[in-house]
Amino acid sequence: MKVPFLDLKAQLAPIKEEVKAAINEVIDNTAFAGGPFVERFEKEFAAFCGSKYAVGVGNGTDAIWLALLALGVGEADEVITAPSTFIATAEAISFAGADPVFIDIDPDTCNMDPVKLECAITPRTRAIIPVHLFGQPADMDPILAIAKKHNIPVLEDACQAHGSLYKGKKAGTMGIAGCFSFYPGKNLGAFGEAGAVVTDDEELAQKIKVLRDHGQPQKYHHDVIGWNGRMDGIQGAVLSVKLKYLDKWNEARRSNAKKYDRLLAGVSQVRLPVEKDYARHVYHLYALRDPKRNALMTFLGEKGVATGIHYPVPLHMTKAYEYLNLKPGSFPVAERAASEFVSLPMFPELTDDQISYVAACVKEFHLK
Repeated sequence: MKVPFLDLKAQLAPIKEEVKAAINEVIDNTAFAGGPFVERFEKEFAAFCGSKYAVGVGNGTDAIWLALLALGVGEADEVITAPSTFIATAEAISFAGADPVFIDIDPDTCNMDPVKLECAITPRTRAIIPVHLFGQPADMDPILAIAKKHNIPVLEDACQAHGSLYKGKKAGTMGIAGCFSFYPGKNLGAFGEAGAVVTDDEELAQKIKVLRDHGQPQKYHHDVIGWNGRMDGIQGAVLSVKLKYLDKWNEARRSNAKKYDRLLAGVSQVRLPVEKDYARHVYHLYALRDPKRNALMTFLGEKGVATGIHYPVPLHMTKAYEYLNLKPGSFPVAERAASEFVSLPMFPELTDDQISYVAACVKEFHLK
């Protein structure tokens, strides 16, 4: 049996005609850059998250970067985040002119460890970015409490956590703002690049709107130096269609994860994902940990099972951030996790037979 890592065609098939109609509506109205279809999605996504405002942007990286700029983060500032994330989190900090300051992760969730946070705060700290990795929110209450004590804004990287919950609150709604990516493979994916920032802060939302449109609050009136970070009309229309199905798709992911959990419970050599009591995990990825990761992936590949690694190199050990002079051993939990992560196939349309086959192959590897 062949099991793909992700199957976007399976997701599209039931809604293809609905999506085509939405795209045709954009074409008929020639509303290609920003415009009414983006505005409609912004209202719908804000309502979905429980936020007052959503600002559509070009991608998830833009979302983090423009939010940081709107918060006034700039040269010589520091922003605290975790090293276990896609580089976009740190790139956005760097392109705002600031330096990322990494802290180690919780060994169960692989999210920012709140215990490590306060000692990383300095007079230069201007923001804290917890990353809701793999679809599970970070432990936000202690993070927010420490941030409030030091009067530092918290900007949530929710790019993998569409619809996930922390103590009943949607990811992205607990800090000053939340940043989302709608890259095609995400739980809510566009037909290309797109992103959004959600917030209850009207002034912040307006600043981001100005920054995403070349710094102009109205055409040809440039109040600040901005960027071309608008969302495309077609992406807004497609996302409006797909948003209606997101809760259903997330429930399917959760069901699939529980099946993996049950089938792999007896494999002592692997460490399964942990869903904390405070969280509703939406399993953007089902990332288990295995000290024999590379051999397991080779074996699964030979069996027709596609896998992935998210992420094999913690950011402080990448060449891009070697200037920070953080040596191996700086963040041992993140470094060990990076050497063990292996993501199994995870998408809403996975069948029971596919999940059973993948689990059987993992068992076979460890019993051979």
